[in-house]
Amino acid sequence: MERGNWVHKVVVISGETGCGKTTQIPQFILESEIESVRGAACNIICTQPRRISAMSVSERVAFERGEKLGESVGYKVRLEGMKGRDTHLLFCTTGILLRRLLADRNLKGVTHVIVDEIHERGMNEDFLLIVLKELLPHRPELKLILMSATLDAELFSSYFNGAPIVNIPGSTHPVRTLFLENILEMTGYQLTPSNQIDDYGQERAWKMNKQAPRKRKSQIVSAVEVDAIRSADFKEYSLQTQESLSCWNPDCIGFSLIEYILCDICNNKRPGAVLVFMTGWDDISSLKEKLQTHTILGDPKRVLLLTCHGSMASSEQKLIFEEPEDGVRKIVLATNIAETSITIDDVVFVLDCGKAKETSYDALNNTPCLLPTWISKASAHQRRGRAGRVQPGECYHLYPRCVYDAFAEYQLPEILRTPLQSLCLQIKSLRLGSISDFLSRALQSPEILAVQNAVEYLKIIGALDENENLTVLGRYLTMLPMEPKLGKMLILGAIFNCLDPILTIVAGLSVRDPFLTPLDKKDLAEAAKAQFSGAYSDHLALVRAYKGWKDAEMDLGGYEYCWKNFLSFQSMKAIDALRREFIGLVTDIGLVDSNATSCDSWSYDVNLIRAVICYGLYPGTCSVVHNEKSFALKTMEDGQVLLYSNSVNARETKIPYPWLVFNEKIKVNSVFLRDSTAVSDSVLLLFGGSISKGDADNHLKMLGGYLEFFMEPTVADMYQSLRRELDDFIQSKLLSPRMSIHSFHSLLSAVRFLISNDPCEGRFVFGRQVLKPSKKSVMASQPVSLVSRTESGPGGDNSKSQLQTLLTRAGHAPPVYKTKQLKNNQFRTTVEFNGMEIMGQPCNNKKSAEKDAAAEVLQWLMGKQAGCEYIDHMSMFLKKILCSASHNE
Repeated sequence: MERGNWVHKVVVISGETGCGKTTQIPQFILESEIESVRGAACNIICTQPRRISAMSVSERVAFERGEKLGESVGYKVRLEGMKGRDTHLLFCTTGILLRRLLADRNLKGVTHVIVDEIHERGMNEDFLLIVLKELLPHRPELKLILMSATLDAELFSSYFNGAPIVNIPGSTHPVRTLFLENILEMTGYQLTPSNQIDDYGQERAWKMNKQAPRKRKSQIVSAVEVDAIRSADFKEYSLQTQESLSCWNPDCIGFSLIEYILCDICNNKRPGAVLVFMTGWDDISSLKEKLQTHTILGDPKRVLLLTCHGSMASSEQKLIFEEPEDGVRKIVLATNIAETSITIDDVVFVLDCGKAKETSYDALNNTPCLLPTWISKASAHQRRGRAGRVQPGECYHLYPRCVYDAFAEYQLPEILRTPLQSLCLQIKSLRLGSISDFLSRALQSPEILAVQNAVEYLKIIGALDENENLTVLGRYLTMLPMEPKLGKMLILGAIFNCLDPILTIVAGLSVRDPFLTPLDKKDLAEAAKAQFSGAYSDHLALVRAYKGWKDAEMDLGGYEYCWKNFLSFQSMKAIDALRREFIGLVTDIGLVDSNATSCDSWSYDVNLIRAVICYGLYPGTCSVVHNEKSFALKTMEDGQVLLYSNSVNARETKIPYPWLVFNEKIKVNSVFLRDSTAVSDSVLLLFGGSISKGDADNHLKMLGGYLEFFMEPTVADMYQSLRRELDDFIQSKLLSPRMSIHSFHSLLSAVRFLISNDPCEGRFVFGRQVLKPSKKSVMASQPVSLVSRTESGPGGDNSKSQLQTLLTRAGHAPPVYKTKQLKNNQFRTTVEFNGMEIMGQPCNNKKSAEKDAAAEVLQWLMGKQAGCEYIDHMSMFLKKILCSASHNE
């Protein structure tokens, strides 16, 4: 590489912490271009993985250049930015650059792209590398620089056909490194089973409930611990240290040990800030609460206690950079956001818990799992380096050296451990060909099953057709910078004239949960949230909470309103800002004209809002199974699931609806559903996925038979007709967004009438009103082909699974199987359920006999169900409406 004359189009730079690569290299390039009389044409984009990084680095570079931010140096992050006509160096998040690529495939006018902190291997970064690699041959003048403090440089070099590697030594001061055994030996602190319990937050709640559920650990965590401890040798340490290490609990962070070390630093160590790396916001807030009760650490005259995590407002995040008053020690509790790019100048001491919360994706169950996981050696190195930026420092690793030695060298790329729906949609929007072919060209390709799951999801929600091409709906979704399901919700909210509440819901699901639950005021916080409920919906509770805040803001009482109702003022402000951004987006894509009030004429219709929520969140559906005193929830992939404790639905003993739609499910100890809304059969049939005919005229099904509905055949026909009309209307509106909906008045009236008057008791859920025999009866069945009776259903092709699913959905106990061996060595099974017994045919083995008996029960039940009378005033009304609609055509 020569100054002012780049020999190579791609350069990989591995720079040690403190070498100044992030702040200096972009300036070197800019100055070189200016000296070569190319300054006016120079346009450098430097991506950062996080918004706080982009903002803080841009401010620092502008300061070093003696300029105001927004002159030659600027930044752009979501909802915020500062750049002008003379900005030639722009720091932005990776997502911002990807959005630009949507509108400008060739990055016209951009001369240099710098991808910083590439070692973090985020989804957007890996996707960006594939796009840039394919763009470079078409833009010979474009230069690409990949930078990181800790980098598997050879991997990136080979990906770009042997790009040169530049190693820059760091200028950090020496850091004294202490692992757990060193800390215990030096301080004399003794670990016991009791003093390692993190008795704040979830652990404390468990103890108060006299429960002790075992925390679920990822396979990576378990492997690290087992292999490391087995091979460890601590003979050179004192017996007390060896005893402590023998009872070390890797499941715990160790709040008491952290408190002890912090107290020791405050009392005995030289001045300097302390940076404590924690796993996530829950641990940060719990530790902060514990420290605030300490006589020294909780004294604001001696300690400035701050937090840093990705969900904080920008103004709050900036506080960590400010120097405290003389005699006050700054302690920052942070997530791994503080590992890279953020430089807190006065940090001298680092405490590293060795873990970070990481989403891993179980492709088989199609479920993301959020688990604390051991970090990589690269991350541990980064954390240690934070202590030596301004003077010699100390790093306390709160885990043994042998565990560190067993860490992976680098973190698993995000593209290999998260769902890929949004990424697949981006691939189609950039017209990059087959999704699987494109992703096969990634630095490290994701699992085929994960790609298939994402493509199947996009087909189910109608974003892709069967040939994997973007549909009309899919093209709209690519123009909305949000998850596809939230984009769907926003689009239908605009079409159905209930945009205002949907704006609030979509914005609320895009930010940190505004409902706060302080640990010492949990009951009060839940009661405060409960006052916004009443509709069996977390989303509608959010709408009410936001409206109340907006009214309070009119009288300058927004902060007080949040304080009284346990709401996050920052989240409310973020929701308000996102609403404005989103209304601009739907206006830009033509679904709303400049007079947005016309899109709110039906915003008062709660049932319609519920239907739009269902349209967006489908196929996130679970069935509500009622027991005598409570209810259970079941999904197709997971069986029984639970609600997050802060859900308004978690406080209910009964939910008078047959279904819940939910925003996401996360596997921690069990599978938990987050943000749910109860919906009726009619809402799910009309606003869920595609409907298909079942095995009989009275049978409709969705999701390949997982969702089943039984009704009188004429009613089934009407639902299908109405659904076809509704889908055609939405398609027409998307093709012609300015089209008046007046000509569809009859159709829309029928839909709104039906979803408003559905009594919600799950009348079309199998058996809900049928299985109530008053006395025990025994029935012998006639031989029927087993295959024909079990080829589809909610339990797949297993008649026993189907039967259990149908019975539990109807609110009954699971069936009991009793099998007898006959004299001819055949087996015959009797099924007992709900006070009845039905006998199957003789079979050659016990398993087949049980399946046959279950199939007999299913056949009898379906015949019984078909006889139920479901024609009522609603179906008669719909007949008239549909006839009227067909005449108008």
